Amino acid sequence: MRIAVIGPSGSGKTWLSSRLAENLCLRHIEIDALHHGPNWEPCTSEELRERVAAATQGDGWVSDGAYHQMIGELVFERAETVAWLDLPIRLVMWRLLRRTYLRKRHGTELWHGNREGPWRESIRFLIWPSFKRGFENRRRLPALFARHPHLSVHRLRSDEAVRRFAEAPQSVRATP
Repeated sequence: MRIAVIGPSGSGKTWLSSRLAENLCLRHIEIDALHHGPNWEPCTSEELRERVAAATQGDGWVSDGAYHQMIGELVFERAETVAWLDLPIRLVMWRLLRRTYLRKRHGTELWHGNREGPWRESIRFLIWPSFKRGFENRRRLPALFARHPHLSVHRLRSDEAVRRFAEAPQSVRATP
């Protein structure tokens, strides 16, 4: 099985992808960890493409994100199933703000020793892009999926739909 979990920051990609990986005994690929080095240093598009290509080689994985704006459609070309987290934008924003606040408050370490930066950086590089991405996804993803008819796409529009999808791994194989 090859599953891509996509959606804007704060939509629950990491939660869902880690649950699916655990329930289905698959590798969990967190693409943010492949992209961000120490001190939030990003790798180049070429480096990220190479890292994602190596990580998604063969079967048995769940990716947390696709980074298709940066590396093209590599993940979609290799995936069999897509779980598209298309939750209400206000819910995603609330969760993202709460998550960011808690990470800052507790000094939570993310990838390679990174921690959330000042609020100005969070708004510029995390919150505002997530807000825009939620709307962009609704406009752009249907056409992208049409170019990949091999994909079984599950558009999850509520917490209940996400929960059911996470709890019933056999549903991953079925096209809704």
